[in-house]
Amino acid sequence: MAYLISQAKKFNIDTFVIDVNGQSKSYAASVKNVIQNGIHYVARIVIFPHGGTHAQVTDKSIWQRRLNLAKYAENLGASAIQLDYIRYRSENPASPEKAKNILKVVQYFKKEVSPTLLQMDIFGISTLRPAHTIGQDPASLAVAVNAFCPMVYPSHYEPFVFHSNRPYETVFNSVASLKKILQNHPGVAIYAYIEAYNYRFFLSPTKRTQYIKAEIKAAHDAGANGWYVWSATNHYAPLFQALATR
Repeated sequence: MAYLISQAKKFNIDTFVIDVNGQSKSYAASVKNVIQNGIHYVARIVIFPHGGTHAQVTDKSIWQRRLNLAKYAENLGASAIQLDYIRYRSENPASPEKAKNILKVVQYFKKEVSPTLLQMDIFGISTLRPAHTIGQDPASLAVAVNAFCPMVYPSHYEPFVFHSNRPYETVFNSVASLKKILQNHPGVAIYAYIEAYNYRFFLSPTKRTQYIKAEIKAAHDAGANGWYVWSATNHYAPLFQALATR
């Protein structure tokens, strides 16, 4: 944690997204350390792991358990609650009704955590068109969030090779499309999630640095309010290397 905080200060990174899965003294101490160092704490909460079934999405007892985590994070000083995996499972049939059900869940959290800001992670593909298979339609969900965090990882767009070779274009087009969708919701921010490495293909250190820089530039050029960086291994040295050579 000390390394991450020192690098954050060096490169003017002002926010850490930290998963909250339960309560512990060590977790609270880590969050306190982050906040005391002038870094915003955003609490990420997985709502429906791997996506929910219809029974799970409509189960208010699940909502309440996740809300308990949000309340815990608020008490620790969270500047925002970030909802992730707030969607149906990908293999389920597509239906516009799914977005309506997801909206009910988001509205529940919005009401319960206010005035704390509410963010929602969404699939990159939903920035281009409504994702009715998983119930993510930003145009209808915008009324209940303060920010969308589109996961615009180039490695996750088909065809994979095509988009992996075009990180700037992939990120730019998705963020620009989402901004257009949200033109009637000017108060909703966009924080683009980019990746610290290509999830599917090996990149040399030099290529990886170029890849990250292209993603960051694209998010900025397309008008995102900011960006988050995802690393499945919590290895952020490539990000700091990219920032050092901007």
